[in-house]
Amino acid sequence: MAQIHNTMTDSVKRGKRFCILICLALLVSACSQTLQRQTCVALAKGVSYCLAPIPSDSQVRSVTQQVAINVNNSRHELLSQLELDREQLTLVGLAPLGQALFTLVFDGENLNSQQSMLLGDEFKAEYLLALIQLIYWPLEDVNAHLQGARLTSPECDAPRCRKIYATGNDTKENQQESLLMIRFDKRDPWQAEVELTIPQAKFELKITPV
Repeated sequence: MAQIHNTMTDSVKRGKRFCILICLALLVSACSQTLQRQTCVALAKGVSYCLAPIPSDSQVRSVTQQVAINVNNSRHELLSQLELDREQLTLVGLAPLGQALFTLVFDGENLNSQQSMLLGDEFKAEYLLALIQLIYWPLEDVNAHLQGARLTSPECDAPRCRKIYATGNDTKENQQESLLMIRFDKRDPWQAEVELTIPQAKFELKITPV
């Protein structure tokens, strides 16, 4: 009986999250524009990343996260709802006061962005999706689509870390100078608070599960 109750509870939770996702998507569509985005981004000089397909063994996930972004001492916050299965990834973003900002849908090949006029043309959906993949996708999948650099998972003073270093000068000293660093406060990335930094761009991203 307990197992049946837990299964029913999980199903109800998934149903509620799906309903929330639909409602958020409808809010975005009320005053938005739909754009088909490029799937490659520049991370640094001579370093680029093209979005990798969705892993064939991806687990079905429904995750609510608090996202904080610092760029040149300018701070931005939003609430995100991420839905992932083997066919597509959907990400919906809300401003702290509840304004619908964007809905991103990536099917492994094409990236569509439905975004609020409030974001203007500076919002780059492909960049946000690239960072999500650098955080959560398997290392081998990321490295197959990373040009001019390599993503590693070195030992560090946190439960788990990831680091990108340029491969143009593939020396031990160069590997210590990371272009991008990701730290997790738990071994399971999806359960962890994540901190991503790009020192050259003075960029910091913090993701906290809600």
